[in-house]
Amino acid sequence: MKNKEILLVADVFANEKDIDKEIVFQALESALAAAAIKRHENQINARVEIDRDTGSYITYRRWEVVSANDEIDGDLEFPDSQALVEVAQMDDPDVETGDFIEEEIDSVDFCRIAAQTAKQVIIQKIREAERKKIVEAYADRVGELVTGVVKRLEKGSIYLDLGGNVEAYIARSEMIPRESIRIGDRVRGYLKEVRSEVRGPQLFVSRSAPELLIALFRLEVPEVGEGLIDVLAAARDPGSRAKIAVRSNDPRLDPVGACVGMRGSRVQAVSNELAGERVDIILWNDNDAQFVINAMSPAEIDAIVVDEDKHSMDVAVASDNLSQAIGRGGQNVRLATELTGWELNVRDASDTDASSGEDIAKIKQAFIEQLDVDEEIADVLVEVGLSNVGEILYVPVEDMLEIEGFDEELVEALRSRAKDAVLINAIASEEAVETSEPAKDLLEMEGMDDELAHELAAKGIVTMEDLAEQAVDDLLDFPAMDEEKAGKLIMKAREPWFADDQGEG
Repeated sequence: MKNKEILLVADVFANEKDIDKEIVFQALESALAAAAIKRHENQINARVEIDRDTGSYITYRRWEVVSANDEIDGDLEFPDSQALVEVAQMDDPDVETGDFIEEEIDSVDFCRIAAQTAKQVIIQKIREAERKKIVEAYADRVGELVTGVVKRLEKGSIYLDLGGNVEAYIARSEMIPRESIRIGDRVRGYLKEVRSEVRGPQLFVSRSAPELLIALFRLEVPEVGEGLIDVLAAARDPGSRAKIAVRSNDPRLDPVGACVGMRGSRVQAVSNELAGERVDIILWNDNDAQFVINAMSPAEIDAIVVDEDKHSMDVAVASDNLSQAIGRGGQNVRLATELTGWELNVRDASDTDASSGEDIAKIKQAFIEQLDVDEEIADVLVEVGLSNVGEILYVPVEDMLEIEGFDEELVEALRSRAKDAVLINAIASEEAVETSEPAKDLLEMEGMDDELAHELAAKGIVTMEDLAEQAVDDLLDFPAMDEEKAGKLIMKAREPWFADDQGEG
């Protein structure tokens, strides 16, 4: 009868919880083994083996085979559950360390107490099995949209019921700020991660990730779902504003218009899902500068200067358009930076023009003084794009002769004078390096050593004030300098600035 009860329990739990019957049998074996161990005063080890067809079971007492090295003061650490390998091999020469030897003992009846113990073990095993099934079912769905009903709220975080006894967790940091969500609401999210853990959430969903925006457009815009339009990048200020970059794979298709939809229906559907987040749809361009210009929309860009080495761009904007380009709290330029991957610095075009004019005037004056030419020739050199005397030596003679009004005699004279000027400048620089001495405040600054101070002085960084005006990247060219050290030195040099500010306050 007891055997039939075991089979019945296995059938009921397996069917009701939709898990493998083998897991239930293993739980029953663990429960009966625990009951057998509990019946003995000493801490023995036991194993139960249930016949899957008849429900009958056998209990074995077990000893782990250990070596002499595992002895403590000549005694086994757990004599009731361990046996020395030398002793075990007297009965079975094939036994090795780490094996188990077993002996059949009386089994515990499958009574009410055993059943209760089994139930607890079974429930635990079932939970573990269910959690494992959830991980297996959702592991391949990372990166997809999931929809669930809000089951409970905890300190700003929410738990979603995805159906089928599956829960997903949205942390407070992954929520849209100030979004009003109540229990029972249907919510969409981006499945960011699936983790197999003993307890707690396993499915981690985000409402603030840029990938959610892309997934929603894939859902709302058929052309995106079909691959006719690619959404290549997205940047978000969750709940406030976002930008996405789109490109059409069909020249007849307008990607921006398709994503906006008739009377803005498609983009509005996405916006409604994201608590009213305003979405700018940006046309992708393979030319980085043009892409940045597009990304700064709706602001109009007057000029743009690209610095490939620093991977940054200076964006010049008209004075009356400056606030729009920057955006509230720097939002527009920040999103454009995130979308394009370029560090963007917005400048007032009037200031940029003035600065550019000053730079041109300096370049012209340098040509006049170092090449001994008149203003007219200096103007021509600036117009063809030369910015310093040394560049003249690298421009092919043939290209110089193509400049209107330039003949072989003038070109040869310019190149000869440029060569002399470059040599004079080099000698002057070497002399300056040799004679440069670091100021006392730089030498005595905390974290500074004599050798580094002289290296800095040789590069024109003579005082603490000079050092304070440097950026971290400017110092990385010096030997034995890393970002951390450079940052600490610069901040130390800037301490007088903050002291002055506090004094004024």
